[in-house]
Amino acid sequence: MDKFLLQQQVLERLAEDLRQAEEAARVAHETATHEENIAENKYDTLGLEAAYLATGQARRAEAIRQAIVNWRQFRPRAYDASVGIQIGALVCLVDSDDKQQQLFLGPDGGSMKLVSGAELVQVISSQAPLGRAMLGKREGDEVSLQVAPIRQQFEVLWVD
Repeated sequence: MDKFLLQQQVLERLAEDLRQAEEAARVAHETATHEENIAENKYDTLGLEAAYLATGQARRAEAIRQAIVNWRQFRPRAYDASVGIQIGALVCLVDSDDKQQQLFLGPDGGSMKLVSGAELVQVISSQAPLGRAMLGKREGDEVSLQVAPIRQQFEVLWVD
């Protein structure tokens, strides 16, 4: 599986997310500033609510822009067994039910599922709980993760 192709898919998805967030911010701003939405009394809050929404969408767009910058600067490297799993690793985990999952460890802001060929790949950051738990692990190591009252256990099947 080509990590650079996965990176391009992440960038394409982020670009689409940015387009949608900017459009949502524009629509919310227009709603907030439209003359029909000027408050007539203290209970008429449509314009105010739209302004809050526009601000939130603008912040979301800025976070996506930063994620795009991070992902453009990101250079996936080959796996080095002497240091274990690091950002840029493509990892296959298997759980106690023999269910496998492939994970691509990347920079912040790219949490999403991608399809590469016939394979489903979950993109996560090193800041995600599972991402942190995998850092430094090697093939054959166990990855343990506490989620609420449940402890999840995985084995690192392979790393690329």
